[in-house]
Amino acid sequence: MLAYTFQRGIRDENAAFNRAKGTPVINRRTAVGVVQARDSCFCTLTAKARRLARGWWAFLWLFLCSPNTVAGPPNLVLILTDNHGSWTLGCYGNRDIRTPNIDRLARAGMLFENVFSSNAVCSPTRATLLTGLLPSQHGVHRYLAAGGLQVGPGARSAIAEFRTLPEILAGAGYVCGLSGKWHLGDNLRPQEGFTFWVTMPHGGTTTFYDAEVIEDGKVRREPAYLTEYWTRRGIEFIETHRDRPFFLFLSYNGPYGLGASMLEPARNRHAAYYAGKPLPSFPREPPHPWLKATRNLLGNPTAIRRYAAEISAVDDGVGEILGVLRRLGLDRNTLVVFTADQGLAGGQSGFWGMGDHTEPITAYDWTMRVPLIFHQPGTIAAGRRQKQLVSNYDLFPTIVDYLGLSREVPANPPAPGRSFAQAVRGARAGGDDAVFYEFENVRAIRTLRWKYIERFRQEPNELYDLRADSQERRNLADRPEHAEVKAKLRDQLHLYFNRYADPKWDLWRGGRSKTNLATRELFGLENPEALSPDRR
Repeated sequence: MLAYTFQRGIRDENAAFNRAKGTPVINRRTAVGVVQARDSCFCTLTAKARRLARGWWAFLWLFLCSPNTVAGPPNLVLILTDNHGSWTLGCYGNRDIRTPNIDRLARAGMLFENVFSSNAVCSPTRATLLTGLLPSQHGVHRYLAAGGLQVGPGARSAIAEFRTLPEILAGAGYVCGLSGKWHLGDNLRPQEGFTFWVTMPHGGTTTFYDAEVIEDGKVRREPAYLTEYWTRRGIEFIETHRDRPFFLFLSYNGPYGLGASMLEPARNRHAAYYAGKPLPSFPREPPHPWLKATRNLLGNPTAIRRYAAEISAVDDGVGEILGVLRRLGLDRNTLVVFTADQGLAGGQSGFWGMGDHTEPITAYDWTMRVPLIFHQPGTIAAGRRQKQLVSNYDLFPTIVDYLGLSREVPANPPAPGRSFAQAVRGARAGGDDAVFYEFENVRAIRTLRWKYIERFRQEPNELYDLRADSQERRNLADRPEHAEVKAKLRDQLHLYFNRYADPKWDLWRGGRSKTNLATRELFGLENPEALSPDRR
């Protein structure tokens, strides 16, 4: 720890490790710092204590110069996918979709089996990931529409008032880079501690080819396949900053799974493999009566194969990132976290899409479940699987704890999540007994067995026994034999949001939203920004 403290002050000007020779670089400032600290300490000690201290300082010096010393804190590569349920990955049991690199990442790291997003759409879940706060704390209740906060005269960051993950890391000496989707406002300018900034002017995806991107504060057309482009720019960032601690936020806008482009055949290298394949992991069921916006995609072979091909392209990118980390000798000192912003239904129970593609808005597992893998060779044990309940609001405290930066997290607003960094390191750790979800007028509590869903000024409320009904088809909310379970879960749900929701942003108690709302009439609110039906 002391070795890391000494080296941290000089890491921005010198490589902490000579990767070509496998020996550390100890520069002049490091040596002077160690010697000055030693001399200052010696002058206050007795003769006996000085003899003991000299031995300790000799050990420290040898430690600093040891070829086996990993210099500095771990780098962080956070890979985030868009509208991507864990059910699509081989390491979570899918036998149709090719994801060899993500599966390899899971085998070499730790996979969490029961991970849930706290919202159904992109901007709120990304705000939660970077702040550790709920939508009723950060105020981002729905996706940011095109224009509005994203670009134009009213552009601003939707999370500017909070201390975010990249800000904490930048303050600790990391160089921070974004390659990919932002969707949190003021997209033309680097935000929240990032200095490398390649993104999109909006959040929605209408095409992966000849798409608009932002570089150097300007919008241009990128002719390359966008998934490959984000990967390439992420690799450039790693290669450029290999000699200092870095944070790469590789934020894919794929696989996405929505919009008219899903009715166009895939064009990436996986298209031929999936052509003609039935892909039975996508259930073929009649549309649920609540499904509204995406009925044309449900059971559609073109959409199914296109979504599978986009997932495999993301997997290619994961493999390339892992490859460059190994090639540069950075893999053992880099924490790689793979997850998604929220899930997506691919036919389960007659749904396609997320919780906002239904009327009423929904909170089913297919919109909540996301993958989560932690990977750092030599530090995180390989092949471990955790069954504990985890929410996306737990990721922020876990990552900063793992990196030794928990002291930088502000006490206010109060964090709803908890760190499971000890579990990642291999210690036995108990899980949450419940995770929570909110999306405008819908709130939910989920335990390993039960889920209770409550609606504000709308019906129905829902109760599911997930042990007996994993597809959430039989609503037990009005069954008298389950009244006690329902009441207990309802009380837990209300106590939780009473504790954590900020009245300013708590829609259920007269608060407001930074974004448009699909259910604004229920709250008596006007849309704060114009809603574009075409781009999100």
